[in-house]
Amino acid sequence: MQYAIFCYNQEAEVGRWTQEQDDEVMARHQKVIQDLAARGKMGPVARLQPTTTATTVRSGNIKATFDGPFAETKEQLLGFYIVDCDSAEEAAEIARQFVEAPGCMEIRPVRNFFPGPSA
Repeated sequence: MQYAIFCYNQEAEVGRWTQEQDDEVMARHQKVIQDLAARGKMGPVARLQPTTTATTVRSGNIKATFDGPFAETKEQLLGFYIVDCDSAEEAAEIARQFVEAPGCMEIRPVRNFFPGPSA
């Protein structure tokens, strides 16, 4: 089964990382990705641009569009990994390898709704 592992952290704090700190984090993540890919368990990975580049569409009688995420959270969604695991426990073990303090990882099973043109 596929699981999505969502990366949450304080965007302002991550934004203050030096290039060296960011490279170190990404190198650690890359090692995990390479191991998972070698075992046929790695799916798509995305690192999102800052929330300042986001647009939000709200529901209602008139569909409103706003610049910015307007999320009222302490942590922002920074990216995600899709992994193929035998269990939620295996997905959690993988997430533990990705988590960066003081952030967290959210794990959800994926149900394919539309596989896309390349599938």
